Amino acid sequence: MYFTSHCIVECMHVHASDSRLTEAGSAKFFVKSDGGTVLQEKGMLNDREVRGIQSFIRENYKEMYLKWSLLSDEGFYGDR
Repeated sequence: MYFTSHCIVECMHVHASDSRLTEAGSAKFFVKSDGGTVLQEKGMLNDREVRGIQSFIRENYKEMYLKWSLLSDEGFYGDR
């Protein structure tokens, strides 16, 4: 999972990709202020992988947001 400096013009989201970290075929999860997610792109992930990533985000979204907010003034998904 990752985000890039190009991502910070949108509200908080993360990409999930293969080991090459390419956006082609990657999934995109917008993150809500309660740790929930909105899956915009499923990419090449299966349903089990999507649920696992959503669970990881829910457990770690506050720490993830601290990193995000160092680079972006955009908040969580749905806060604007």
